[in-house]
Amino acid sequence: MTITRRSLLQSTAGTAGLVAATGIAATTMLARPAIADTTPLRIGWLAALTGASSSTGVAMDRGLVFGVNEINAAGGVNGRQLELIIRDTQSDPTKAVNAAVELTHRSQVNLVFGPANSGEALAVTGLLARGNIPQLDPCWVDTLIDVVKYPMAFRTAPSNQQIGAAANHYVLDVMKIRDVALISDTTGYGTASIQAYEPMLKQKGANVVYQASIEASQPDLMPDMLRMRNAGAKVIMPWSVNAGFLARILNTRGQMGWDVPVAGQTTLGSGQTKALLEKPEYWENVFQIGFRTTNYGADGRLPPRTEDFAKRLIAAKIAVSDTLLWWIAVGRDAAYLAADAMKNGGTSGAEITGYLNTVKNYPGVFGDYTFTPEQHNGYADDGVVMSQANSYRDGTFRMAAGYV
Repeated sequence: MTITRRSLLQSTAGTAGLVAATGIAATTMLARPAIADTTPLRIGWLAALTGASSSTGVAMDRGLVFGVNEINAAGGVNGRQLELIIRDTQSDPTKAVNAAVELTHRSQVNLVFGPANSGEALAVTGLLARGNIPQLDPCWVDTLIDVVKYPMAFRTAPSNQQIGAAANHYVLDVMKIRDVALISDTTGYGTASIQAYEPMLKQKGANVVYQASIEASQPDLMPDMLRMRNAGAKVIMPWSVNAGFLARILNTRGQMGWDVPVAGQTTLGSGQTKALLEKPEYWENVFQIGFRTTNYGADGRLPPRTEDFAKRLIAAKIAVSDTLLWWIAVGRDAAYLAADAMKNGGTSGAEITGYLNTVKNYPGVFGDYTFTPEQHNGYADDGVVMSQANSYRDGTFRMAAGYV
């Protein structure tokens, strides 16, 4: 049958009459094929890529980018690619706030990872909560996670309580030292840490003979170190992510000939700290918070999951020799947690949060994660150990003596 203009008009008129008579919508009569949503899913990343606290941000960035690239190469999330929206906070809480506003309002991200440093996170977390934006937080300060105040914030690292318990156990129970110099830098992370650890130390029977928050940029630490020694300190416990500050502590200790052990924050063992030491021997008798998943055993082997991850990093030409493997692993795990939440839960804030609240023993590289609606601290206590700084090898360490 030849379709003429007249027959087409008659057919259209007939259809219109049927719609008028039955009330059936024209869109029902003329159904269109469903079009799959292929727009990218956006992960906002508040990264301190520059500034005094950039050591963590640079490494986590490597892991996050690596994870996103792996996921996208495997097809993305339900056919949609992940897109990273990265904002350098420059290690500045004010800039972190401005970046968070931009991510949540203009860029309209589905989820935010970071900030990488607690001082910035303290300024940003409430803002993200008010905007109903899910947040994966790798920072340690206890108050950053509160299911009532911040119901969409989930910690993908240990809390300060877990970190402090591991360090204090090692100093008091393994090394059998009671007289402690407890110090930090003046950042939000530093001051919050010693405020948390001082009562924990005293509760375990320690004598905190010296306690201070010191400006990280202070070039001469000799006066402070002399005061620690004169106070009778038998161990220094520093809490800072600033590699320059920590290296000056170790250099000054070496210049004094004061062979007191140093046990504290993970950056004590970073490649950046090592590069700033005046002598290699200044890294002796130094112990830092570490993690079972990124420590090698007596046989020199990493756990199988971590070993496989390290091989994939090498194949992708991701540098690890100047940083810490666990920082890179934290970024990688955040990419996969975010992707799985959007794949299995949905892409809205409520759907992502709902999925994360059901995660149990999620198998990451940095560790396994478990969340419930009542508990958003997801890292297991026994994953936190102390490592021996001068055993550093491509971002990994040997566990300090005293662990099985």
